[in-house]
Amino acid sequence: MINLEGIIPPLPTSFHVNEELYPEMIRENIEFLMKYDLTGVLVLGSNGELVMLEDKEKEEVYAIAREAVPYGKIVIAGCGGQSTRETVRLTRLAGKHGADAALVLNPFYYKGQMTPDVLVNHYHTVADESPIPVIIYNMPANSGVDMDAELILRISVHSNVIGLKDSGGDMEKMSRVIKETGDDFQTLIGSANFLFPALEAGAAGGILALANIRPQKCLDLMNAFLQGKLKEAVKIQKSVIALNTFVTRQWGIPALKSAIDSIGLYGGPARMPLAPLEEIRNKELLALLKKLD
Repeated sequence: MINLEGIIPPLPTSFHVNEELYPEMIRENIEFLMKYDLTGVLVLGSNGELVMLEDKEKEEVYAIAREAVPYGKIVIAGCGGQSTRETVRLTRLAGKHGADAALVLNPFYYKGQMTPDVLVNHYHTVADESPIPVIIYNMPANSGVDMDAELILRISVHSNVIGLKDSGGDMEKMSRVIKETGDDFQTLIGSANFLFPALEAGAAGGILALANIRPQKCLDLMNAFLQGKLKEAVKIQKSVIALNTFVTRQWGIPALKSAIDSIGLYGGPARMPLAPLEEIRNKELLALLKKLD
């Protein structure tokens, strides 16, 4: 069983100014993050611009991540495609390059036909064919499909489906999934805004964009909770909300990459049509980063 417990940053994908892949900076950013007591790293999630990359680029990022992440820490690879066939192919590529698990976002383009039965069949087929364990990814803000607890529980019964990353923020749903799944299924929250309540509900940890720029703050929050220092954990939870919201729900990947630049790492550009963060927003971002020092 792969242990997902802890904090995992969903790494943005580094590009040159001409939007070509920048392997050296991907590696350097991972090496910096791995100095912290993080569980591992996720590549090619939503923050990794999976939908923007060509197939050969996805394979290259999978390979870079495994090379840069020391053994003993895990690599989760974003593998969600619009077809079951594509998703299976991506899980095989990720497995070939040493990823420990595949994060699979549900297909969403034909969302009117993505019935519960269709999605269960999709995930179970992927899990049957994937050489590495599968983690369900519920991201309604991007996919427009919010999988309910009943559906997630139906998918979770497959022996090769080991967990859930939920970015919807529905604590009631998360609590039910945690309560009704066994010890071999681990649930992770997908936003630092909800880390404390998710841990209270029994989550194993989080895949948190904030961990790219304030990894120790995320670790401090979780450690305070685990040590029973609940007042301290609540205080940290409240302190991270403004910055986390800025680099996720409010201004997204361009803001997260700008924040990474601001702390001395390489964020670089997002791929078009995503636009750079405006200068006035950069000033707001710097103030939020300073406040959380």
